[in-house]
Amino acid sequence: MQKKASTVVFFGQTLAAVAQPLIIFTPTKMAALWFPDHQRATANMMASMANPLGILIANMASPKIARTAQLPLLMLVYAVVACVSCFLVTMGMRCSAPPPTPPSASAEHSTSEPFRHGFKLLLRNRAYLLLLCFGSGVAVFTCFSTLLDQILCVQGYTDDFVGLCGALFIALGMVGAALPGLYVDKTKKFIEAIKVNMSLSAMVACAFTVVCLMQDQKVAVAIVCALFGFLGVSIYPAVMELSVECSYPVGEATSAGLVFISGQVQSLIYIILLQALATPIAESPRLTCTLAPQSWKVPVMLLSALSAVSSCIFLIFFHTPYRRLEDEKAAIYGTGQGNGTAASENK
Repeated sequence: MQKKASTVVFFGQTLAAVAQPLIIFTPTKMAALWFPDHQRATANMMASMANPLGILIANMASPKIARTAQLPLLMLVYAVVACVSCFLVTMGMRCSAPPPTPPSASAEHSTSEPFRHGFKLLLRNRAYLLLLCFGSGVAVFTCFSTLLDQILCVQGYTDDFVGLCGALFIALGMVGAALPGLYVDKTKKFIEAIKVNMSLSAMVACAFTVVCLMQDQKVAVAIVCALFGFLGVSIYPAVMELSVECSYPVGEATSAGLVFISGQVQSLIYIILLQALATPIAESPRLTCTLAPQSWKVPVMLLSALSAVSSCIFLIFFHTPYRRLEDEKAAIYGTGQGNGTAASENK
């Protein structure tokens, strides 16, 4: 019976993982086809942050439901929410074509490359390959949220406090996402905004390395976790837009999606590496770990180093024209051929 249950759980997790790309990659495509250039980053931000909002609500509600009821009831709540959402999306979203009046020149003349050809173009695009440094940033944030409990329990912090830090990480990231989205929509300074955020995020990662090794520093730990989310998570929508700008006319879902996939691959590598570097420590009355306690000093230092290195590489070497914006200007003020310039540069 236990083996059968494990198989069902594994199948469910796999099915959810397969479905995830169909949701994660859509905001950039939706913003490109349905919103003008001065609203794309904001639209992408609102759609992208819906995912962490759901995670935040689940993380806050799940412990309360689990304390007052049995685990099957919690699973039933998850199932009801998923089924209702699926029904609303299936019955409520019936748009199968772009709007009759294109909101921008790039949407009007959209000729996204086929995936295989677009993938080859991306491999030859130096700026886009450097943008995969942000994939390392995604991996750092994933490791942070995944291993936070194991890192902090060694210093005696409770599960409730760790949950608060995780909630602050996500909530402040959602609040902070509004600022880069509005800023880049007004100024079109994608690169400058992302470089500033990545640099500050690397500094906060180094600060977390210091405070997470201290005892009885709840305020400092909570502030650092909140700042890490505010500066790091918030820049995700702007990076997705920049991935389209530097790789146009490659399809929006392809360029943005591969950045996210690279982050997930790197997350897997980082988590395995960090867990391998953690060393067992002796039991102590102040420990709150449910698993065997381990020292995370070296893994956390490595995590901050990875954040700093990826930020430095992006800060120093990343330079690119905004291909989509340039083609839109050409379509309006120049020859009227919406994607000719970018297409010729990519061939």
